[in-house]
Amino acid sequence: MHQYLFFIGDFPIRAYGLILSLAIILAVGTAYFLARQDGRWQHHVLDMGVYCGLAGIIGARLWDVFFFDWAYYQDHLLEIPFVWQGGMAIQGGVIAGALVGYIYTKIHKIDTWAFADIVAAPAIIMGQAIGRAANLMNGDAFGNPTGGSFGLLYPSTTLAHATYGDKPLWPAEVWEGQIDVVIFCLLLLFRCTDHRKGQVFILYAVLYSAARFLLEFLRGDYGALLWGLKSAQLTSLAAIVVGLALFAWVGVKGEKISVRKK
Repeated sequence: MHQYLFFIGDFPIRAYGLILSLAIILAVGTAYFLARQDGRWQHHVLDMGVYCGLAGIIGARLWDVFFFDWAYYQDHLLEIPFVWQGGMAIQGGVIAGALVGYIYTKIHKIDTWAFADIVAAPAIIMGQAIGRAANLMNGDAFGNPTGGSFGLLYPSTTLAHATYGDKPLWPAEVWEGQIDVVIFCLLLLFRCTDHRKGQVFILYAVLYSAARFLLEFLRGDYGALLWGLKSAQLTSLAAIVVGLALFAWVGVKGEKISVRKK
């Protein structure tokens, strides 16, 4: 785990920023491949990737500031833009990026749900999977102490070490990145079945929210908010309930998408 990969003069090249940028680039690349494979909208992917990427960074940062770390940032308002310090909430990034993507599709008369199914959902979860490596390198989004001799040990320069010292911690961010790859594969497989328009994106929201809800029990970087649950768990529960209802409703009322047999 190295927060600083190297320096150019006095300017640090941070692992967090580099990997986060790589996650966005590869997510856009995945989206372009899927759109080109489908034969629609590939010429919109780069523009949308820029707009949604910027919106996602802003949304992820603000979500973290106001829902996770407001106790600190209310006294350090000038540090809110310092994204290179870490502190990005994926849920806020997805919501902000999805909102901008929705506006973009409406402006350019693109079928929003079809685009979300074919391009957005698989690309987003791939970006999330890579982005979790940034958290690992930065020493944030860390887990609780395992209570044993196994677990991740973080360097003294990280927030994880400042919080728990030399205690071994659950690899929460590592497991989430691995689960995200599994979800990516499941979404691609689901696309190969006959389904209704919108169900791929809804399935992404449900699967990720379920994984996030469970993994939050291992997270140790912030505390409970309500009923012994953390803020990410509460929003995940809401997403699961709404998502399952939408998945069922779209399954009955939505436009059927049949897989073309070759």
